[in-house]
Amino acid sequence: MISIIIPAHNEAITLPRCLSSIAAATAPDCGVEVVVVANGCSDDTADIARGLTNTLPFAAHVIDLTEGGKPNALNAGDAAAAGPLRIYLDADVQIAPELLVQIAEVLDTDSAAYASGTLLIPDSPSRITRAFAQFYRTVPFIRDGVPGCGLFAVNAAGRARWGDFPQIIADDTFVRLQFTSTERHKVTATYDWPLVDGLRNLLKVRRRQDAGVREIEALYPHLLANDDKLPYGRAALARTVLRMPFSFAVYAGVRLLGRLNRGEQTWSRGR
Repeated sequence: MISIIIPAHNEAITLPRCLSSIAAATAPDCGVEVVVVANGCSDDTADIARGLTNTLPFAAHVIDLTEGGKPNALNAGDAAAAGPLRIYLDADVQIAPELLVQIAEVLDTDSAAYASGTLLIPDSPSRITRAFAQFYRTVPFIRDGVPGCGLFAVNAAGRARWGDFPQIIADDTFVRLQFTSTERHKVTATYDWPLVDGLRNLLKVRRRQDAGVREIEALYPHLLANDDKLPYGRAALARTVLRMPFSFAVYAGVRLLGRLNRGEQTWSRGR
């Protein structure tokens, strides 16, 4: 069985689309279950999840935690999940119908394995976010790597590499770096991973991402040996900048401003 664990904090708007995409997915032979973990919600995420999971063609249940925090939600989901294969999925992600089957196939091995789909960044109503995304899509790590943004999966041998999710910001980076590049697999099936809207929210997320990287470096320096982010070659970067100067300016500006003003680090998607 493959267990899909979805931590959801105030995701009443995005969760229905996420669950609808799961409902439309083809189930692998091993079977599927869905575990939605509402955590610290001030909206009706949990009620909406209960109503929608009753309509899914897969086994599903909802956990409602009064305390917020993604690591707690991931750990609660893990404790409730029955499947040896695990997909950790953000509540604003939508998956292609063939993704579950492809993930199950690549994780069907006795060796430790990590997998994700082919990441797509949909257009945003925000002009600034659209410009940021246009350049971000060309970054080699995002375009050609297995970043696991919003969706990563492991088999039983892979999940055995760590215990509980630690109380850190970058859970996706922490898990990805448990695996070498040869143990990480990208399937061709796609998933949509939306960016937050507007400059203020982009900066908030950028600061958290930078803080998450610093945290990993400080607490788990041994994992950095598995970091193999692809470099952006000078010639390729120059061609891209000439082709999309405004997008590059927005992307570079968000990176720079995020580093200059680290700000507070509480989590919010900024919807």
